[in-house]
Amino acid sequence: MSDDSANAWRPILAAMANDAARELFAHVVLHGHTGAVEFLESLSPSRANHVRSALLSAGMVREDSDGQMHVEPAAFTRALRAAATPPARTGIERFLTADGAIATYPANLTERGELLALVARTCMREDEVLSEAELNERLERFSPDVAVLRRYLVDYGELERTRSGSEYARVATML
Repeated sequence: MSDDSANAWRPILAAMANDAARELFAHVVLHGHTGAVEFLESLSPSRANHVRSALLSAGMVREDSDGQMHVEPAAFTRALRAAATPPARTGIERFLTADGAIATYPANLTERGELLALVARTCMREDEVLSEAELNERLERFSPDVAVLRRYLVDYGELERTRSGSEYARVATML
């Protein structure tokens, strides 16, 4: 099994999906080679060879020069290490969940402003005027507390509202 294979977990999972291979592995873990031999003798020769090969090819067990089987715990470490991890999110997106909701507001006020600008651009066109209910509906995808998010958007100058507070529009940006 290759250390750098992103699919290093597949042969392990395949071996563990096989009842006989799983039982053989348990015997090796709990009783060592003697327990494994006893279990293998209870199987047909072809079945015994198949389950032994499954564990060996998955790297879960190894055989020494005397043919004795031993557990190889490093197989699990290799599989976990080789598992692909998503790249760390950078920039303003690091404050969003995978589905685009706000996970946390940045403590840095500049970054908070950038996050709020992103929210404003995403949920509303510059020429749009929305009622509070319409705006709330669009902001729900970013935060369950739309009142706080709406207030931040106004306070940071991303949205403006009428005196009555019944309608909202994006603040025009100057280039």
